[in-house]
Amino acid sequence: MSAPVSAQTAPKPEWTLVIHGGAGVLERARMTPEREAEARKGLEAALAAGLKVLAGGGSALDAVEAAVRVLEDDPHFNAGRGAVFTYEGVNELDAAIMEGTTRKAGAVAGVTRTKNPVSLARKVMEDSPHVMLAGKGADVFSAEKGLEQVDPGYFGTEERRQQLEKMKAQKTSWFDVDMKYGTVGAVARDKAGHVAAATSTGGVTGKRWGRVGDSPLIGAGTYADDRACAVSATGAGEFFIREGVAHEICARVRFKGESLKVAADAVMADTRSLGGTGGVIVTGPDGEMAWSFNTPGMYRGRVSAGGQPVVAIYGDEQ
Repeated sequence: MSAPVSAQTAPKPEWTLVIHGGAGVLERARMTPEREAEARKGLEAALAAGLKVLAGGGSALDAVEAAVRVLEDDPHFNAGRGAVFTYEGVNELDAAIMEGTTRKAGAVAGVTRTKNPVSLARKVMEDSPHVMLAGKGADVFSAEKGLEQVDPGYFGTEERRQQLEKMKAQKTSWFDVDMKYGTVGAVARDKAGHVAAATSTGGVTGKRWGRVGDSPLIGAGTYADDRACAVSATGAGEFFIREGVAHEICARVRFKGESLKVAADAVMADTRSLGGTGGVIVTGPDGEMAWSFNTPGMYRGRVSAGGQPVVAIYGDEQ
């Protein structure tokens, strides 16, 4: 369903950036022109933010954080402002970031007051001895480190509240309500040849009991390794966790020598065989870019040095 976005014979670009804003039932017949325009505008803005960093000689780590922050601030995506509600009617946010040079990583789960959770994940990576913080402790750490705090009501939107009420009224599955919009993420390669990945999400509508998906789990929804590639995933997190999607893709690239596209397609097929739907974005130290998804569409975009930004939504777009 997805198409390659790399050309093996093309000169290696100085830098690359690939982003996503969620995968799922994204079909033209179900999308209003207004919603489509808003989504494309958001993706373009995220690409522009990351592009500015990379074109200026900045690091892949700075670029993925910049791109994801833009998507977290955009209420049309399920991360930061616009995140889905838990069953109890609150927003609990997850995020992760990782760089491929030393494979340092940071992650947070169930945070409720940090305006940009991806920046909190980076603070965990750079300013704590830990990889992952969760819940109240993560909120306390965020405030202590001076990250921008907001009232929890900032994250909620009326559309997301209606999705929760619909789920409760119809007793639908977690994965039936909010698969039009999902997790956001970015992967990048900088001029030094290093890769990084970042992912941020509100989870799934109606999640309960402190549920955490794949997004903040290193090796499941987020992974970066200069020896292979950087991956950010979106979709039905429970299945991505079981498959270890992000690390599995990198392992196939590193040990089997597969192209990013071949590795991503193979792992997404395995995930589908378990019952999981969604997608991934990938870039590597050689400048290759790829994406793969087993759903009708995925909000996505890419840009590289010397090229024009491209954004896409539907499965038949390149």
